[in-house]
Amino acid sequence: MSREMESRAACRLSVENGRRSIRQLLEPLFHESSIQADYLPSFDINGEAYSLPRFVFRGPNSKDPIRLGIFAAIHGDEPAGALALVRFLLDLAAQPEVAENYVIRAYPICNPTGFEDNTRCSRRGLDLNREFWKSSAEAEVQHLEHELRTLRFNGIIQLHADDTSDGIYGFVRGATLTENLLRPALVEASKVLPCNKNPFIDGFAAQDGIIYDHYEGVLAAPAQMDPIPFEIIFETPHLAPIDQQVKALDVFLRTVLTEYRQLISFAANI
Repeated sequence: MSREMESRAACRLSVENGRRSIRQLLEPLFHESSIQADYLPSFDINGEAYSLPRFVFRGPNSKDPIRLGIFAAIHGDEPAGALALVRFLLDLAAQPEVAENYVIRAYPICNPTGFEDNTRCSRRGLDLNREFWKSSAEAEVQHLEHELRTLRFNGIIQLHADDTSDGIYGFVRGATLTENLLRPALVEASKVLPCNKNPFIDGFAAQDGIIYDHYEGVLAAPAQMDPIPFEIIFETPHLAPIDQQVKALDVFLRTVLTEYRQLISFAANI
């Protein structure tokens, strides 16, 4: 099977014992030698052991790398981000030059029980993306906070889907250059799915598909981190065909990598 066919085959959702299968979704990544796979510490949810999978891809020339963290499926009923992240990592294994200068740490299933149950919230009934940096007792949040605190990412990307939007859009925060990353990524991804140009999106004022505010408690870098990373939350329309969502997310991620590398190179030459 060709690498492209393997990548497409990985983008599927399967059910085991009445639950959406994390194992089957992620299995292709564990068989790719260029992708390092492990798990964050395990924790107990209602008597069952869970852990958050983490995948690391090191691009060429990454001795002094750009450190990027990509997070998906923190809302368990938004599977497109997890599917896209699997596809994206497999594509990088086939075309490592796309990730030149990068070390990418990918967390495709940030809410394993919600993903299994196809629910926004975890099995404890909490929206995990409102729990960050609030001394949360949720193990998923604590483990991800540890990653965000200790790995000191240069950039943080969240992948989401919005069932109230008919187009793609994004939230920006963090470094001042973040908007300069999101704009070209929206342009490229809008070749797959339309951009939401409404003046208000998800209750926030928006301009050309960009929102500058955000909810409290979302997954983000800790306060006072220096240097400040760029942070983007990218949303696809949940009701769009899932293969189009996955393609738009893949295009978005590729564009951000290219644009940020160019920005860093330009800044180094000033």
